[in-house]
Amino acid sequence: MRQALSVIGGVGLGLALSQFPEFSQQYEQRLGGAVDELRVIVTDFDANAAREGLDRVQALARYQVNPDTFIVGRGADMSATIERYERLSQHLALVQNAGPLEKLTGMAEYYDSRIAARAFENYEPAVPVTAEGIVFAGTGILGGYGLVYLLSSLFRRRRDRRPWGRRI
Repeated sequence: MRQALSVIGGVGLGLALSQFPEFSQQYEQRLGGAVDELRVIVTDFDANAAREGLDRVQALARYQVNPDTFIVGRGADMSATIERYERLSQHLALVQNAGPLEKLTGMAEYYDSRIAARAFENYEPAVPVTAEGIVFAGTGILGGYGLVYLLSSLFRRRRDRRPWGRRI
C-alpha cells in the first residue's frame, strides 16, 4: 500500500512540476507585455513633464499640492503606476536572466499576483517535451515518491510503537 501511494504521489508531483516551465514561459510573456504597456505610460508622463521643464519628481509633486482632490488622486495613481513599472521591469530582468531552477526558486521574489492570475486564466497544461520539462517532471516524480514514502514510513512507525497497533 505504501509503495502504491508513493507512486501516486510521485506521478502527481511529477505532473505538477512538469508544468512549471510552460507556466513560467507564459508568465514571462505576460510580465513582458505589462512592462511594455507601463513603459508607454511612464514615457508619455516623463515627456509631458519635460515639455513643461519638469522632471518626474517635480511633476508628481505638482499633483500633491493641487487643491483639486481628483488631481491629487490622479497623482497618487501615476506614482503607483511608476512604482509598478520600475518593480516589474526589475522582475522581468531577473526572469530573463534566470536559469530553470532559478526561475522556480525565485518565483516568490518576482511573483506578481495580477500577472499570475491572468496567466492562470488562460493556462493550458502542456506535455513536457523539452529537456527542462522532463527534468522538472523527473524531479517531481522522485520527490513526490520519496515524500509520500517518508511520510507513510513515519506514520507506520508511530502506529507500530503502540501496543495495540503492533502486528502479531
